[in-house]
Amino acid sequence: MTPNQFSSGDVIADRRADYARMLDEGGDAPAAAELMEQALELAPGWAAGWFRLGEYREKADLKTGAVAAFRQALSLDPEDVFGATLKLALLGAEEVPVTPPSRYVEGLFDDYADRFDTALVEKLDYSVPPKLAALVSPHGPFRLVVDLGCGTGLFGEEIRASAGRLEGFDLSANMLAKAEAKGFYDHLGQADLSLPAEGSGLFAEGLAAQRADLVSAADVLMYLGSLETVFPLVIELLAPGGLFAFSVEEAGEGFTLRDSLRYAHSETYIRALLERYGLSLLALEKTVIRTDAGKPIRGILFLSRRKV
Repeated sequence: MTPNQFSSGDVIADRRADYARMLDEGGDAPAAAELMEQALELAPGWAAGWFRLGEYREKADLKTGAVAAFRQALSLDPEDVFGATLKLALLGAEEVPVTPPSRYVEGLFDDYADRFDTALVEKLDYSVPPKLAALVSPHGPFRLVVDLGCGTGLFGEEIRASAGRLEGFDLSANMLAKAEAKGFYDHLGQADLSLPAEGSGLFAEGLAAQRADLVSAADVLMYLGSLETVFPLVIELLAPGGLFAFSVEEAGEGFTLRDSLRYAHSETYIRALLERYGLSLLALEKTVIRTDAGKPIRGILFLSRRKV
């Protein structure tokens, strides 16, 4: 969330919310929730405040109150930039959505863009781009690579030397700006992978279908849940015989929403999608892809080929 979303517009409410945050950081979630309730009495229309109250109540094991707060946040912010629907699903109050709210994902990465590289690579030991590039490189060079969810260009930097033309697409304008500044991409555009081809943005500006001999999605699919929209997009992008290289966080069965608000996918689920959409599995690698709260997050790297 951006700083302005954390302001209620009421100085006293903001001050109480700041004290609530300090109490929460000190480990006293019940007191933080109580003080946040006082702030919201002064600013009842503050969506971000209700979301924060939901988080404090959740930490304080006040499930019913947390659900009520998240529902109020969602009613005040129907586009759900804070991800209240995901929180409600984790609390068992709603079904797990097949995809997260696009505005939530966009806002998350717009806010994250300035510290993305440092946070992921230096603090979380993020390793997908070099590992995925190592899986792909023996099959290069590539005439045209389309990097889905390119972010700040971490995979683009790895694959640039093997790509005649490199296109990058992301939902976050701020991430795209960071990628553009690095100068690795020949084309960058905004795209929403949860939408069908005609609305996704991947074929705007006269960009042709079946134009890529490599499509990549490094650490992207965990922000999508069901991949029933992504695989048709990939098939639409790939030339016959083209490669699709991607990563997922590893789940035991199907796909599941984790406490991190990211989705994990099982090998069986991915294999079924590959078969359904005419992609042959060339390589699979199970590996640690990052750490989260000091714990290793296991993932799976896939390399597949579109059947001719």
